[in-house]
Parts: sequence; C-alpha cells; structure tokens
Amino acid sequence: MSTHPHLVLSGMQPTNTLHLGNYLGALKNWVRIQDEMPCLYCVVDMHALTQDSGYAHPKEVAQATREVAAAYIASGVDPARAVLFNQSQVYAHAELAWIFNCVARLGWLDRMTQFKEKSGKHKERASVGLYTYPVLMAADILVYKATHVPVGEDQRQHLELTRDIAQKFNNDFDAPDFFPLPEPVIAGPATRVMSLRDGTKKMSKTDESDYSRINLTDDADTIAQKIRKAKTDPSPLPDSEKGLEGRPEAENLLNIFAALAEESQERVIARFAGQTFSTFKNELVDLAVETLTPIAAEMRGLLADPAGIDRILKHGAEKAAAIAARVMADVKTLVGFVA
Repeated sequence: MSTHPHLVLSGMQPTNTLHLGNYLGALKNWVRIQDEMPCLYCVVDMHALTQDSGYAHPKEVAQATREVAAAYIASGVDPARAVLFNQSQVYAHAELAWIFNCVARLGWLDRMTQFKEKSGKHKERASVGLYTYPVLMAADILVYKATHVPVGEDQRQHLELTRDIAQKFNNDFDAPDFFPLPEPVIAGPATRVMSLRDGTKKMSKTDESDYSRINLTDDADTIAQKIRKAKTDPSPLPDSEKGLEGRPEAENLLNIFAALAEESQERVIARFAGQTFSTFKNELVDLAVETLTPIAAEMRGLLADPAGIDRILKHGAEKAAAIAARVMADVKTLVGFVA
C-alpha cells in the first residue's frame, strides 16, 4: 500500500475559450476537491504547443493562459488554498519528461487512442510533441508525486500510462514506492457534457460551430440564444430515465440542468416530465444565466489586470517549483546524475 500523502494535480490547455463542459466536468469538481485535500491546478501551456494553433500564435497562447487562469479563479479555485500556476514556469516538468521518455516504451505510446484521433490520416506530419504528450502528462503528475488526478473519460488512458511509467521507474531504479500510482478522481453529474448541436459528440473548444457550446465568457443574451437553439426532438420530455434511450439531445440538456442545479437526473426528469422543450429551455436559460454570468463578469475583471494574473501564476509557480525540486533531487540521485 502506498504511503504517499494525498495530493491532487490537474490542468487544462490554454487553447480556445473554456466552456460549460469544462466547468461542469472539471472546474466545479476542482473547487470541491480543494476543500478536501492539497491541490495543484496548472495551466498546461507546454501542451498547447502540440497544437498547430499554439505553435503558430505565441501571443495568443500567452493571452489564453491568462484567460484560463481567470476562468479557474472565477469558477471558485482559490489561489490561497490551491497552488495555481502555468506549467512552463516550472522547468522540472520538462526535465522529468525527458527521463520518462527513456522509461516509457514505444509500444505503450502506439496504443494511445488520442494521438490516433488527433493525427488522423497524416500521422507522419504530426509533431513528436503530440506523440509524447502523454509522457509529459505523466511528468506533470509525478513531479509532485500527486496521488489523485481528476480526469475525464478521454484522459483515462493517459492516466493508466502514467501509472505504468511510475511502476516501471520504481522497478528499474530499485525504488519500490518512490512514485505513487495515481488514482482517477471521478466527478459528479454531467461529467461528459455533449454538444448543443449533436448530443452524440462531446462539447468541444474546437468545434467549428460556436452554437455547439456555451463559453464561460458568453453574456446572458448569448447563453439564452444558444440554449433556445439547442437541438432537441419533437417528443415531450420523458417521465423516466428509460424514456431517454435514443434521445441524446434530451439526455444532454437534462444532465446539464441537473449539474447546474446540483440535483439528480431522476429528480429533474420528474420535475419536467411531459413538458415541452420550449418550457424546459426557459427554465434552463434562467438557471444557466444565473450560474454562468457571474463567472464571465469576474473573468472580465481579472483579465482587465493581466499583471495581477501574472503575479498569481508566478507565486503559484514558485510554490510548485519548490515541491518539484525536492522530487527531482531524488530522481537525479536514483538515475545516477552527478550533482
């Protein structure tokens, strides 16, 4: 059994604007967890370079980094309780990633489905960084010896790889309990928020249609318009969970309502059973506007002072670097580097 003290690490890329899915699937959960155990929340700007847009537009990456940090804070992440920083300020992430590149096996990375999806038919044109993305993710987690990682279903395979790398490092360097084998933290309702235009696809920052998502920067009118235009079907809302079968858009909107209201899906279904979507959407608009517009307003206030955000990130990076330095000192001893 691991003897490592509990510690949480999670982060998001500063590519495109964060949206409702990020809030319900991750940020709300982060806010809850920061009261339960020590947390480090990172803006993973090094990962952003694996995207062509991030590599080509450095000024946009810098601005997006501040915007993501503002979204964390506006959603309730407290820099006084959790360590909030951007990845590139802590050099140990890259340093440990190289060591892990030498520990990980090609066969492991060949099995990563996200690389296959993102590289598409032109694998040979993809960057090496995109291929080794999961190795850097492992370093992000293990450089702090984090024991718990809030992840969505799309990142679960990467966390399994992190556990494999940790186990192999421990075995290779005869340090049985040096790195913990981090556990996933499973979020509550609506952990997988779907597109407002297609209930079978995940809500995404990169979807071409802005009407597929509600951005955390959207104002009340925009939120209302997007919800009212959200795809539905002609039938009234069901009176049971079984009635959602084959109705992905209805299920998605009910899940969103349940997560925003912090109620069970069963209770929400009972409340709106038999009603039209137009009636339900009016209620959902009110709830979404009430929840999300204060976040957008606080983000605007934070972003009006970019130097203030930079100070928060720098202070957090200093705290994170101090933790990482202790781990890396032991790593270097284990692998035989001369100090």
